[in-house]
Amino acid sequence: MATSIRRPPKDMLMRYDACQSKDTVIAQIAEGPQAVILAPGHGTHSGDWAETAPEPLLLDYLMLNLARHGFRRIVLVTGYPAVQRVALATRAQDLAIDLTIMVEPEPVGTGGMLLQVRHLLDDRFLMLNWNALLDVNYLALATPAIWREGDLGIVALRPVTDGRRQDLVEEKDGRITCFAERQGGVGPALTHGGVCWLDRAILDEIGTLPCAIERGVMPRLARAGRLAGQIWNDGFTDIGALADRERAQTEIAARLRRPAVFLDRDGVINHDIGYAHRPDQITWTQDAAAAIRHLNEAGYYVFVVTNQAGVARGYYDEAAVQTLHAWMQGQLRQAGAHVDDWRYCPCHPDGTVAAYRRHDDWRKPGPGMILDLARCWPVDMEGSFLIGDRASDLEAAAAAGIRGHMVEEAGLLNQVRRLTDGRK
Repeated sequence: MATSIRRPPKDMLMRYDACQSKDTVIAQIAEGPQAVILAPGHGTHSGDWAETAPEPLLLDYLMLNLARHGFRRIVLVTGYPAVQRVALATRAQDLAIDLTIMVEPEPVGTGGMLLQVRHLLDDRFLMLNWNALLDVNYLALATPAIWREGDLGIVALRPVTDGRRQDLVEEKDGRITCFAERQGGVGPALTHGGVCWLDRAILDEIGTLPCAIERGVMPRLARAGRLAGQIWNDGFTDIGALADRERAQTEIAARLRRPAVFLDRDGVINHDIGYAHRPDQITWTQDAAAAIRHLNEAGYYVFVVTNQAGVARGYYDEAAVQTLHAWMQGQLRQAGAHVDDWRYCPCHPDGTVAAYRRHDDWRKPGPGMILDLARCWPVDMEGSFLIGDRASDLEAAAAAGIRGHMVEEAGLLNQVRRLTDGRK
């Protein structure tokens, strides 16, 4: 039984959506990567949480984290018929996510669950286990340079201090050489982090059901040299037991609250040529993508706040701004980086387009864009800062109560490394 939620999305990324093209939003969703969340029910690694469906907060956290990374299409496959569809549907709409919920009629294992939604899957997709929350850069896990010809998956690996209770994974030079069930011994080891990118062709390797893909398929792929792995030392929360789930409520809330870096656009992440509004007009500044990826992995929200008076002056419309930002997000994705949210102000008091000819607190040096992002996201403003290239950027930061810095000629990456040194 499947429930497909395909309502016209309310795009959380834009305040001024009156002129937004529905086709533009649909195109942005279609171009983004796809994620599959697996929540097996009875009989598939059930443990003592099998009697209750996943906590809404935990699924909410996963959806928010995926949306941050640019995932706008999510498939949830669950063994719980009573999963809270209404709450999930509302949250998906808020995050502009195209969510499809599939309930497995009987326990078939994680491999069988993927087979049930095979017709919905992209050629490559991200798979997550709902009860293992690993803070990983989803995009960096599968940059094009990592995939080798013939690979069917890239697995996020995490180190543990004691391997006796874990499925053992051995890795060498980015390749998984062994994927075994509960073969770990005393002492440090590597194990599956519950997050991986898969090629849809991996489904052809699934045999008799039920089948757990981690135990029924991945060991064979490791022996054949068709499985890559990346080690991640970031936060991990295992919520396989009820006690863990109760603890996770507090951990998740704390994990969501984090400082933010607000970046001006023209002159900071791309060269300012004056009213750029098309992809062919964008030249990235030195190390811009690497700097944004550094911030992603250092535990900061990354926001872009940009004045776009070209709309008020009639040089281009809002759809052009949104399309350009979607393209820029796609370019960053290829480098394993992402902007969490974008704000722009199309207004100017001297504009030629009447609808935008006004003073607006969102226009820097006003703090409106920064404050709106702080309202929409659980931002720790005390640890946040802005990088801009004009005095008006720094004035906006001061008005919002955060530090402001002029972008440095030495490069954005060196600057953000210095400003974030010690956070992780």
